Amino acid sequence: MRRKLVIGNWKMNGSLAGNSALLSGVVAGYAARNADCAVCVPAPYLAQCQTMLNGTPVSWGAQDVSAYAAGAYTGEVAASMLQDFGCRYVLCGHSERRAYHQESSELVAQKVLAALNAGLTPVVCVGETLEQREAGQSALVVCAQLQAVLDVLETPALEKIVLAYEPVWAIGTGKTATPAIAQEIHALLRKQVAKRNAEAAAGMQILYGGSMKPDNARDLLAQPDIDGGLIGGAALKAADFLGIVHAAE
Repeated sequence: MRRKLVIGNWKMNGSLAGNSALLSGVVAGYAARNADCAVCVPAPYLAQCQTMLNGTPVSWGAQDVSAYAAGAYTGEVAASMLQDFGCRYVLCGHSERRAYHQESSELVAQKVLAALNAGLTPVVCVGETLEQREAGQSALVVCAQLQAVLDVLETPALEKIVLAYEPVWAIGTGKTATPAIAQEIHALLRKQVAKRNAEAAAGMQILYGGSMKPDNARDLLAQPDIDGGLIGGAALKAADFLGIVHAAE
């Protein structure tokens, strides 16, 4: 049986003082035995996370990674640097990176490879916009985004990634895909991975990333192919984040 995983994505939020209170609250209230949790934070706060979370049940990670190992890439952060700060996870291909920074699925695939080569767990994000959904292209879009990653991975690497379905139309809008809609896409993604390797597909954690909150988490997480959440706004409040983590049990 797959363990549930809840990852908080702080996006571009945080301060040293605010982070300290948030992380202390999460650690103090964490009581899950059958679910894991992590926070993916802005790069300047990775050292703070390493100091505060080392030795606790809460893992940490980054929100992006460079496709390059080192060199003249000003502003980029290499996977080896994330490793230096004890990161376990790194988001790859978040919808905001795809939209605001024009990241292609091919570039996302290279970032996934860079993360894997450094021993990090990439959280591969896929999802469609409202326009694409209304045009009936949801399946086509998410499968194409995933396939770009599958095309560059050796079969054993499939067991080392996490997927996250984030319907762009449900991020920060207050809209949420119904459990049935979310389950349909999650099952589709698992089926696509199974074409490469059924065992890897059966064990792969696929997270839902579209405005999951404490009051809808239980119904979403009850779906057979939803293995956790990639949490945005609710991850900025310890009580809300913990409510989702505990619902995951």
